[in-house]
Amino acid sequence: MSTFGLFSEKKHTGIVLSTIMVLLCLCLTGCEKKHEPYVSPSTTIRDNTPKCLVPEAPGTVVAENELVKIDMSNSSEGYFIFTYLGESSEVKLQVTGPDYMTYTYDIHDNNPETFPISAGNGEYTIGVFENVDGNQYATIFSENFNFEVTNTFGAFLYPNQYVKFNKDSEVVAKAVELVAPAHDDLEAINYVYNYLVENITYDQHKAETVESGYIPDVDHILEIKTGICLDYAAVMSSMLRSQQIPVRMEIGYAGSAYHAWISCYVTNIGWINGIIQFDGVNWSLMDPTVAANMGEEKLKTFIGDGKTYMTKFIY
Repeated sequence: MSTFGLFSEKKHTGIVLSTIMVLLCLCLTGCEKKHEPYVSPSTTIRDNTPKCLVPEAPGTVVAENELVKIDMSNSSEGYFIFTYLGESSEVKLQVTGPDYMTYTYDIHDNNPETFPISAGNGEYTIGVFENVDGNQYATIFSENFNFEVTNTFGAFLYPNQYVKFNKDSEVVAKAVELVAPAHDDLEAINYVYNYLVENITYDQHKAETVESGYIPDVDHILEIKTGICLDYAAVMSSMLRSQQIPVRMEIGYAGSAYHAWISCYVTNIGWINGIIQFDGVNWSLMDPTVAANMGEEKLKTFIGDGKTYMTKFIY
């Protein structure tokens, strides 16, 4: 199992990756201090009132059979809501979009869950599979849909299976506290980012033992202050989304290691895909796990210009 990032890629491809030891050593060496805080030119304090969007399933556009219900009523907002109605304990949902990437999700129970329409407008294939024996799965649903997403940031503002929060979440309350002094979104990002890299440590044991299908509990991670890369990314994504800052939680490769990080959207700047060193406009890759666990010089050597990172999935 790959340990540098956090979790096995088995949930997507069934391939177990080998960790490059030098990357693991870098990840566990030292502790990066926070960067110099960005100072906003604004004199007006930013409104830090949380705005937690709530996915809804009104049932106006639904695809279903006796085992599956997919509510696409709000697909224009960048999400759909899936409910499994059967009795199998091992169910997988697959979503393939116009970017030809196939996302595979584990369905754990019969509760409705929200999934992002990450690739924007276009044709999507949604398939659902029940386990029948060992690694064998039977198709119980498969259909193509054409989604027209009008809220281009919706998929990156609403909660979903990986970035799960609501108005009562502790991460939301903590974000309100952290960004209270911020004058703009960049300062808000800065405050949340520095808190994370200073207060959450990397859990090596968890990285070595985590099972495929692991889903972060962001409030629990905030409480115990330790986690794997997926935990870091999910906590920061939840905090910033609750502050109406669009965040892409990205999973892919850092060099040859499977890993998770985030990108943020800031008005008048656009998507910031690189955040470690920050001067108010430019960042190098926004990866809170690496920042929390790597010395500055080693960090620069590893991150470089960000080309070591290759995004595969976006949540």
